[in-house]
Amino acid sequence: MKELVEIITKALVDKPEEVSINETQGESVVILEIKVGSEDVGKIIGKEGRIANAIRTVVKAAAAKQRKKVTVEIVTN
Repeated sequence: MKELVEIITKALVDKPEEVSINETQGESVVILEIKVGSEDVGKIIGKEGRIANAIRTVVKAAAAKQRKKVTVEIVTN
């Protein structure tokens, strides 16, 4: 899942070298935290959160196929 989020995120931002994905394993869920440069946060969130929701939907679909539960969070500074 981490690789999928990284590919999607890097394609959306102006500075892909500033993208970092932190993966945390919980008991029943995997949490993926997306960190991007401050000027790219708006591109990841999108108008009314549409881009962020689309990323979450794609990741949930991929996770469901593998019978996992994944949460995607966008971390801002």
